Amino acid sequence: MPKDILQTETDSPRTCQPRLRKPNATDGADIWELVRACEPLDRNSMYANLIQADHFRDTCVVAELDGDIVGWISGHMIPGEDAFFVWQVAVGEAARGMGLGKKMLKALIARDDIRDASVLKTTITKDNAASWGLFRSFARDIGGELSDAPHFEREAHFDGAHDTEHMVTITLDNEAKILKRAA
Repeated sequence: MPKDILQTETDSPRTCQPRLRKPNATDGADIWELVRACEPLDRNSMYANLIQADHFRDTCVVAELDGDIVGWISGHMIPGEDAFFVWQVAVGEAARGMGLGKKMLKALIARDDIRDASVLKTTITKDNAASWGLFRSFARDIGGELSDAPHFEREAHFDGAHDTEHMVTITLDNEAKILKRAA
């Protein structure tokens, strides 16, 4: 039989792109479910995700595909600094391989609410290869410099219950400023 007759839904090319938007309070439970499905992300309480989607909606983003939330980035401006902090990036299985994490990051830094940021910061454990790959690729794409140093340490901050989180800092260079103007 010809291959096109044997082709399954999973073999067909993806044609739809997720729609990026600001979250709202009613997204909290769906965001929580997405994070829960994205090991090894830390699970916050559903209430924490609800507060993020409501109080910090201007610095967070969800990606929606066919009515389902398939992507999420929570972030906030660090008080007293010109730094945008990315707390969590989640991309569901249905949207993997689309470059969605990077698209969401670029959409966020283009927002007026983040225009005063000269750096993006996030924390990553040394063994989280997917996050390191995402943020290194993002830094290259925007022409930013990436640096990191231990920040929240296993013994000093987590009482031995969590790996050390490295503070990753990416300069939001000229291309980032161009993205902000283009949005």
